[in-house]
Amino acid sequence: MDELVDILDENGNLTGQTCLKSEAHLKGYFHPTVHVWFYTVDGKVLFQKRAANKDTFPGLWDVSVAGHIEAGEDVIEAAVREVEEEIGLMVKVGDLEKIGYFLSIHQHSKTLLDKEFHHTFICELEVPLPQLVKQESEVDALDLINIEKFKSKVVSNQLDGFVPNDSNYYAKVIEEISQRL
Repeated sequence: MDELVDILDENGNLTGQTCLKSEAHLKGYFHPTVHVWFYTVDGKVLFQKRAANKDTFPGLWDVSVAGHIEAGEDVIEAAVREVEEEIGLMVKVGDLEKIGYFLSIHQHSKTLLDKEFHHTFICELEVPLPQLVKQESEVDALDLINIEKFKSKVVSNQLDGFVPNDSNYYAKVIEEISQRL
């Protein structure tokens, strides 16, 4: 879907301008997104396998839920919306804990320069994996991965099959979830 997004400056501040998401990617404009990481009390993290038809990182394992914030949309409302859209789960605003705001820049092709600021949240997953309903156009699979196993992959830089996010980003997510286990 090609929605309107807010354009940010290089520090992540609103510029007062908007454009279509496709234009932001074509011209490399900074824009905001949400990331929501779900974890279980027994130390597992929910990952989604990105749909094979995605323009960015098709078929790779990624954050539980991610999406663009629509122009003028409240960050937390965008996170709640994306969770419902991508995995069919209704969460309350109070369930989401913001852990940071992270810059991510990826040149996917000559016509797709992704410059995003991720508003990143964590949330306890309180329902069994089979109860989640994946959005077929976005998500090929969902899986729970032991946090220690994932941490080992991050520390040893063995992230084949995962979206190549900065290791500091992954380390922060792991640290924040581990503190709540």
